[in-house]
Amino acid sequence: MNEFFNDLSWPTLTLLFAAVLLALIGAARLCYRMNPDHAQAPLLDIWISLFTWVPWAIGILHAGWMGLLASLVAQLMVLHIFCLSDRFLRGGKSPAIISTLEKMVGVGRNQMGLYTTLPALPLFLQVRLGQCVLYPILRGAVKFPKYQHRDWISVSRQKFEGLAGYDLLFCLYCDWAAGVYSLGAEMLRNVESFWCPIRFHHEKKCENCRMDFPDLGGWVKPEGNMAEVSLELKTRYAGRPTNSWWGHSDRKSPS
Repeated sequence: MNEFFNDLSWPTLTLLFAAVLLALIGAARLCYRMNPDHAQAPLLDIWISLFTWVPWAIGILHAGWMGLLASLVAQLMVLHIFCLSDRFLRGGKSPAIISTLEKMVGVGRNQMGLYTTLPALPLFLQVRLGQCVLYPILRGAVKFPKYQHRDWISVSRQKFEGLAGYDLLFCLYCDWAAGVYSLGAEMLRNVESFWCPIRFHHEKKCENCRMDFPDLGGWVKPEGNMAEVSLELKTRYAGRPTNSWWGHSDRKSPS
């Protein structure tokens, strides 16, 4: 197999990746029509992998840096092919988010903003990997609550009427990324409240973080002492079946 990839020129390898990705788009749409569960975890994780890091891994494994570059270029090619064709076939003359924003901030600025979000994809993938691999270890070790990942990790904006082309693709990206971020924040609330229930010295930071950590106001004040922290932990967690953050829904009397 390595010899096969090594014998291919860079343009040929790029076109091969592009062809496979286009075929995967068709397969993904077909599978979703047959079973909508493909739009939520865990099946969605498989599709996200096939469209993102799997081509990178195959490219590096079989053709080194040339393979990685070929997979990235192919992904960009397929992105534009899908968006332009989908907009042409389904978008019609309905207003588009991208065109509206381009009139507001300019074509160049809006395009630069969209492409700036793409390098964040590997970061979201790492967070998702931690949710699937590391959090189950925490659940077993310190009795953190279990979550139905599909309640966060899903895509549904494809159902919105008139959403097509670039609007559809980037809205689905945001749809998935928002779920990854929100589930990660929910898991981090358990970590922070369990191991470090001490308020920050900087009041502005406390104010900024209160939205993501609603129980922050109940943590021990920064001028407190470790005896207070120990007492708070015993009060909040002793004898509980799950060690969730203090305002979690599994607590009968949220703080």
